[in-house]
Amino acid sequence: MTGENSGDFRARIRTSFERQAAMATIGAELTRVEHGMVEIELPFDVKLTQQHGILHAGIISAALDSACGFAAYSLIDPTASILTIEFKVNLMSPGRGERFLFRGEVTKPGNTIIVADGRGYAIGDGPAKLIASMTGTMMVIRGREGITG
Repeated sequence: MTGENSGDFRARIRTSFERQAAMATIGAELTRVEHGMVEIELPFDVKLTQQHGILHAGIISAALDSACGFAAYSLIDPTASILTIEFKVNLMSPGRGERFLFRGEVTKPGNTIIVADGRGYAIGDGPAKLIASMTGTMMVIRGREGITG
């Protein structure tokens, strides 16, 4: 039921995002919500870096996973939820910047499985720089105890 009866997907995504302690912990903000596309931004914080002072791959992966997951969530019916079942991340450039933008877009919608692609960008002086890409597979979950919204 992807797309036809997705209800007020923007409000559902904002509510669900606010419940994600992981995104709150890293200081991520939900900055754009469209049908099939979500953007999350994150300010640079030295607490999120690895030993070389660049944004840690785990932080990049978590933000891309959330962006892709919420992009998928925007297409499903209001009574369902989304769980990531697989993803692949390519780290293309060091995570150096003042801010970071993570965009998730649905590539292949479906009733049970949704595929989304994500891109991570470092923002600073000059044009945004692509630092990572992700392809993720999400499963639509219905009627499972403890997994809602």
